[in-house]
Amino acid sequence: MYHSLLDTSAGGGPAGGRAHVAGSGWARPDPMGKGPATRRSPTGPNPMPGTRARPREPSGAGYMISYSYLPLSTNQRSSSVNGTWEPDGVTFFIIQGLANLGEKKIVFVLLLLGYIIILGGNSMIIFVVLTDSKLNSPMYFFLSNLSFVDILFTTTTIPKMLSGLLTDVNTISVPGCLLQMHFFVQLGVTDYAILTVMAYDRYVAIGNPLRYTAVMTRPVRLLLIAGAWSFAAFCTLPATSMTWQRLYCGPNVVRNGWCDLSSVRRLVCGNTVIDNIVSISFAILALLTTGVLILTSYILIGVSISRMGVAQRLKAFRTCAAHLTVVSISYSSASFVYISYRVGKFSPEDRIIVSVLFSALTPFLNPMIYSLRNKELRESIRRTLSRFRPAVVLPTKDVNTVS
Repeated sequence: MYHSLLDTSAGGGPAGGRAHVAGSGWARPDPMGKGPATRRSPTGPNPMPGTRARPREPSGAGYMISYSYLPLSTNQRSSSVNGTWEPDGVTFFIIQGLANLGEKKIVFVLLLLGYIIILGGNSMIIFVVLTDSKLNSPMYFFLSNLSFVDILFTTTTIPKMLSGLLTDVNTISVPGCLLQMHFFVQLGVTDYAILTVMAYDRYVAIGNPLRYTAVMTRPVRLLLIAGAWSFAAFCTLPATSMTWQRLYCGPNVVRNGWCDLSSVRRLVCGNTVIDNIVSISFAILALLTTGVLILTSYILIGVSISRMGVAQRLKAFRTCAAHLTVVSISYSSASFVYISYRVGKFSPEDRIIVSVLFSALTPFLNPMIYSLRNKELRESIRRTLSRFRPAVVLPTKDVNTVS
């Protein structure tokens, strides 16, 4: 999420040449200014002026990136903006994903099991909160919303990765890639925004327990959740909307497990300095806003706990222990992923693995952490599961008494 926004590496092919994607028919503009980009037909020479060759469909390992100098062609169109020559854009991307790990079946099974656990655990939390009248406090309302966002967040990436492990080449259309990128970033920021709301909820519950129900009314809860989604949209839309206005002319290989902002931006044909500035600005805004508010809430919680007795302190600590654990894991894993993108010792395959683990780690652990740390939730889940167990009917025996 944040590492995708904060990565400001400029896109482009190798210096001094044009990047050509075998099978796509596209040549990338020359970074050294040797001339405009040309289009080379996959099956022969360039088409005649005014015609357009149809790119070949992806066919397994035939899609490899090669760099070469290509002669100028008359198959060009003039830009109406600045009079420069630009090629038509590519129509699909190839997601590198986890295809290079070798044992694709093992990776597929592990990823599928993790996704099933994420769906099952978070769906169970949503179900018990909606059906159990004992879980009507604001804390469980926010927890169910967090589980809902976690389900959506993993669903934007994992199903596509699973399908890619079953095919030779994992392709995605350009609009589909940009939509996946937008929802991945927005849902990630929404996750942190809801964690911030939950931190404020814990502060009100511990700092003002007598006024807790009066403050956290249902309209207030709905307003806080709406604010979390609105804040995420505000921090995401400027950066992701700019990607729809950019031209992608090759190479078209996304070097990640999904279409994330930094990987897609490397494929832009043109200057992305403004894009980088916008992305890092809103990423810092999202990171600092949520981080500072969570930290402030816990500082105030600590001040309130310091005035309590020992028994009350233990109860207050148990109240916020699960949330504090989830926040620590979320920010630690995000920081690790960002550092891995900046350290040269990590190979591209290792970075993809780290990104996949990061995207699935928090949604995977959330149900376990909250169910283990929260007695009410644990008992509610046990009651719910007991209702679905088949009734065990013990056979009765006729006992004849002899008088």
